[in-house]
Amino acid sequence: MLLATLVIAAAAYLLGSIPTGYLLVLLFRHQDIRTTGSGNIGATNVLRSGGKLLAAATFLLDMLKGCSAVWLGAWLGTLLAPAAQPLNMEALAALCAVLGHIFPVWLGFRGGKGVATGFGVFLVASPWAALAAISVFFLVLLLSRYVSLASILGSASFPVFAWLLATGPRPPFFIAVQCIVAFLIIAKHHQNIRRLLAGTESRFGARKPA
Repeated sequence: MLLATLVIAAAAYLLGSIPTGYLLVLLFRHQDIRTTGSGNIGATNVLRSGGKLLAAATFLLDMLKGCSAVWLGAWLGTLLAPAAQPLNMEALAALCAVLGHIFPVWLGFRGGKGVATGFGVFLVASPWAALAAISVFFLVLLLSRYVSLASILGSASFPVFAWLLATGPRPPFFIAVQCIVAFLIIAKHHQNIRRLLAGTESRFGARKPA
């Protein structure tokens, strides 16, 4: 069990830590995304920096690395610890993948906010709850045009949907990871929360002042 835990944690962290936004902007625009906009490596900052296709690719790849991490964690759990609860192995992989994205070793532990990767990990581990949460995201974005507010409320809604829509077992560790990941994503938006409260947060699609 210890070997399985270590291998799954390391593999999921390394997958999650791939800085896709940073690499795409560096490869196609020869820029360091950390020096533009908010300095974040996620899809929103890539979009605000003028790269619509790169932003879409960043979101998709960040989501897919989350999905891949959970799939890999489930497979390794079956291989190395067949007696373990599969949902716990998936939860471990989900948590470590999101931690890898937020704190990537390759960029001095300064990464993204975990929204796309968080969606990806739970799209595999708890698909109906993930789809419900992303629906909240798009609804809030449509009504408010605040990406940060949509991300915060979408993340906060996920553990609620996961509890309400669960049809199988609910291991305590799996439930705890759902809440921890939601908290991590919300905590990474602390600067956005301050700007939202101050009324200075930028709206999606708004032009920057000259």
